[in-house]
Amino acid sequence: MPKLSVAQAADKFKVSKEAIHNRIRRGSLNCVIEHGVKYVLIDEPEEVKTQTPQDNKYYHYIEEENTHLKNKIAELEIKNSKLRDQKELLIIEEKTKIEQIYKEKDIQLKQLLHTISTRFLPQIQKETALGELIDDVVDVEELVSEPMRLKDFLKLKAYKPAKRQRIKNKFKRLLGQEERVFKHQGKVCIDPSTYDYKDLLF
Repeated sequence: MPKLSVAQAADKFKVSKEAIHNRIRRGSLNCVIEHGVKYVLIDEPEEVKTQTPQDNKYYHYIEEENTHLKNKIAELEIKNSKLRDQKELLIIEEKTKIEQIYKEKDIQLKQLLHTISTRFLPQIQKETALGELIDDVVDVEELVSEPMRLKDFLKLKAYKPAKRQRIKNKFKRLLGQEERVFKHQGKVCIDPSTYDYKDLLF
């Protein structure tokens, strides 16, 4: 920190010596006394460092990297947005498919229930403690007066697959031998409203 005499300080600041003394008394100027002489301490601004070509090159590199990163972030945000849109579209499509499947199943179930409720009066009984559903599910006396496919008839029975197949084979062996079992529109059919089939259901 350079130091000036009062006269030098007055000359530097273009003021009188008295003004310098007043500033020293107010504390706006620092001073020291050496060997009985008062000196004013002058704060000079630090010298501004000039940027070297190497510094400029470094700053330019940093700016380029920042620009590159900003562009990369923008690209990733666009891709992320597209992926979100695709995901939402897939979810909507899958939801529509599932709704359609359930709708079709619901229609099939309603049709089956309608057929059962309009054609048959189910009578279900339990044979074992495990609740195995067997025996007659359909009261044959309440069937409507029209041929019924053997396949549909057996579907209304709560038999196990093995027993159902045995009964089916019994009916097929009687095809062409008994009038109780016949073909209608190319399908093996029966007429529960006319004939009794209890002897074939065991």
